[in-house]
Amino acid sequence: MHSLRLAVIIVSLVVYQGCAPVVLTVGSQAMDAGIEHTMNGIVYKTFTSPLPNLRLASLKTLNWMDMKVTKDNETAYGREIEALASDRTIDIKLESLTDKTTSMRVIVNRGDFFFKDSATAREIIIQIVHTLEEEIARAEQAGE
Repeated sequence: MHSLRLAVIIVSLVVYQGCAPVVLTVGSQAMDAGIEHTMNGIVYKTFTSPLPNLRLASLKTLNWMDMKVTKDNETAYGREIEALASDRTIDIKLESLTDKTTSMRVIVNRGDFFFKDSATAREIIIQIVHTLEEEIARAEQAGE
């Protein structure tokens, strides 16, 4: 019975090798709740947080991750933040949807403009989520 299970697993791996990202995605859904990926390496997330709070959390996170912020500008739609890390350029766009809801788009260009690093973009968003959670916990402890 054990060898039959092993055979089924091996055949499945060979037949469904192109589906590995689907399996990995299902396993990581809890960690990445609400993070949307596009085929071209752009990562999106909508936060229930005002744009100014998300901007500060983004800057704090980039600093903590040792990514040098090179731009932090107001735009017609919200804010644009750029940072550098090794051979990567991080582009974060924040758009205020409501007073309490902000959309974030993160693009990490690796070297040339056409090579995207969606894993780093995803990790930046995950760390920003952690920063926001810490800020909320701190505010609740202070009674704000």
